[in-house]
Amino acid sequence: MKITEVETGKEHKVAIEPVTNEDYKNITKGKFYFDWKTEKDQNVCKLRLTDGKTILGLISFKHDVKEKRVIINLLSVLKGNRGKGKQYDRIAGTLIGFACREAQKHYGRDACVCFIPKTVNKLKEHYIEKYGMIPAGRYYIFLEGLALLKILNEYVP
Repeated sequence: MKITEVETGKEHKVAIEPVTNEDYKNITKGKFYFDWKTEKDQNVCKLRLTDGKTILGLISFKHDVKEKRVIINLLSVLKGNRGKGKQYDRIAGTLIGFACREAQKHYGRDACVCFIPKTVNKLKEHYIEKYGMIPAGRYYIFLEGLALLKILNEYVP
């Protein structure tokens, strides 16, 4: 998996791995918009450059085995890596791709990834346009089938 340095176009390899108790000391609401300590009972993973320790993105998710889906609880990118002027691109997409890989690994062709963006009005349309997510009612968006495979092909080689 890789992200792109916006200024140079250089690609950097990244790792996605579980967050440790030590990591929570550096995961603050000021850096990542949410209180991530409330997610400790979920699967929480960090994205970092393979040659660095700085956490660039976080994802919290759980499995709904009955419905064969991965539900993303929270997804956040380190402040400074959002919008114009960001240092790296592809962080959120790579985290979503990771969730898709988890879903596919557990549920095969029936895999689905869904979530409710925390700022629904601002982000729902962005996720639909940028990642091909499918609206499901007023709040939910999801990926399955070809849309899920497209994200896997783009972000998780």
